[in-house]
Amino acid sequence: MQLRRYVLTRRPVWVLLAALLVTGCSAQPVAGTPRAAAFNATDIAWIQLMIPMDERARLLTGLAPGRAGDPALVRFAERAAGRQEAELTRLRGLLALSAAPDTRPHEGHDMPGMVSADTLRRAGALSGEEFDRVFAAALRAHLAQSLLLCSGERASGGAGEARELAGELEEAGSEELALLDAARSGKS
Repeated sequence: MQLRRYVLTRRPVWVLLAALLVTGCSAQPVAGTPRAAAFNATDIAWIQLMIPMDERARLLTGLAPGRAGDPALVRFAERAAGRQEAELTRLRGLLALSAAPDTRPHEGHDMPGMVSADTLRRAGALSGEEFDRVFAAALRAHLAQSLLLCSGERASGGAGEARELAGELEEAGSEELALLDAARSGKS
């Protein structure tokens, strides 16, 4: 896990920028108070991407209590849902602090690590081990991409508050990934 964490934290900033360019997204300009000037384009892009990613992941974790076959996965999903809600609250607070508009530039995009609408539909129609497999794969992809994005924010973000939150989210995401793997150990 430490080697994986080293690789994830040493990726160049271009990973974040490339992800945004590939999807055709761009950060909204920062305007407003001098405090908002501390937020650069990387901060805004990171916040505006993490919010919809967490919103979609939260929709998936909300399905688990009624559909998962593995009680360990239900416990994991309930814990993950609480963390996602807390993350969303903090990310929305940062967005407000940055004075960037909540324009949802990533709305409707299915980017790497974002739980797709198709995955949500499929998961909503499944139960038991089939649901567990779809759920675990989608959450694993979400967490892995979130780690990459947080690493890019910590490396190139301008606002200390955003870089600090990215570090916290990166640490929590690494722990959650390990918990997900533990919950799924021995499962296919």
